[in-house]
Order: sequence, then C-alpha cells, then structure tokens
Amino acid sequence: MILGIDTSLGSAVAVVEPDGVIRSQVESADPRGHAEVIGTLIERALAEASVTVSDISHVAAGMGPGPFTGLRVGIAAARTFALGRGVPVVPVVSHDAVALELLLHDALTGGYQDVADEAFAVVTDARRREFAYTVYRGLDDDGLPVRLDGPALTPREDLDDVLRTVGAIRRDAERIPAAMLALAAARALSAGRAIAPADALYLRSPDVTMPGAPKRVNL
Repeated sequence: MILGIDTSLGSAVAVVEPDGVIRSQVESADPRGHAEVIGTLIERALAEASVTVSDISHVAAGMGPGPFTGLRVGIAAARTFALGRGVPVVPVVSHDAVALELLLHDALTGGYQDVADEAFAVVTDARRREFAYTVYRGLDDDGLPVRLDGPALTPREDLDDVLRTVGAIRRDAERIPAAMLALAAARALSAGRAIAPADALYLRSPDVTMPGAPKRVNL
C-alpha cells in the first residue's frame, strides 16, 4: 500500500494499492490550515481504506511547487510517517499528479481530447500575483506524464503569453489528487525511476536572508 500526502495547495491524503486501485482519498480545500488537518486526514485515509500503519510500504510525498509554509507541512508529515514506519519516501512533483489525472481521464472517457496528443500546462496559484506551471505531453512507456518544461514561475499577467510561446494549452488546478500522486509513485517504483528531487520545489527565493556584515561604528 502506498500512502500519498500533498499540501502544496489544500491538503490531500490517499491510500492506493500498487496496481492503482484507490482505497481512499480525503481532502481539505483550506489553503492555510495544513498543520491543523494533516494528522486527521492521515487517520481518515487509513480508516476508510481499512488498512493499518503496518500495511503501508511506501509514502509518496508531493514536493511542490507550492508556497513554503504549506508545502513543508506535507513533506514533514510524509517523512515523519515513513521514518516511524521504517519505509521509503517517494518524491513526486505535485503537478505530475494533476497531469496524470487529466491524461487518465482522457484515456477512459475522451473528456480531454486536447491533452492526449498536444502539450498542456498544469497551472497553480503561487500567490503574490504569480502562477506556477509545468508543461506536459502524453504518457511515457511507464505510464507517467512526460514533462516538457518546468516547474517554473511567472507573473500572472505573463502566463498566457508564456504558454502561447511554448504552444501549451492552459489547465488550471485547484487541488492536487493524492491518489494520482501515489499512483505516480507506484509507477515510478515499478520502473525503478526517480521522478522528483528529494528536496521541496520552492520556486521563489526565501524572504529571510543571511544578515550582512555588521555596520562599522566610529566612536
């Protein structure tokens, strides 16, 4: 069983079998209350999946992109759970989960014909009048979204021009599906691939910087 955890937008937790069967998926849309709900969501996801902590073999962690404070809550929760259970953490780009959901939806229903063969961009609100985006086209032989560009950050007023330049259709996302996050991790494990960095994808420099040299005082 793979436990998927993401807090790059709202908070989402899911339990998925290695073959992709979704056992549970619970979410909170609150973009700021990650720390308050993540523990409860993990408990609910395990209970609704009818599994125990000992049944979890891997933890899929959404690595962003996302705002610093919210994103680190989910990553810390994933690492803490994995450490306590003694299982590996599988990093996943959060946008990959959205892309995978769109592509699987298209494959099953034909509902998104424009994402099957053409480039499209998963777009999320990065706050401060900026958007984060990642450009994809189709699935590879391992069943994972093919990432063409990003994740990257751009001012809101520039996004459409940027996507027009790369020829990508815009797909705004308001949630990260934790089940797809876990499924991406399962497919990466099956293929023996690493599909995301081990560190969080912060696309913006931190507000806090190292202090400079102390000012010289003449007495």
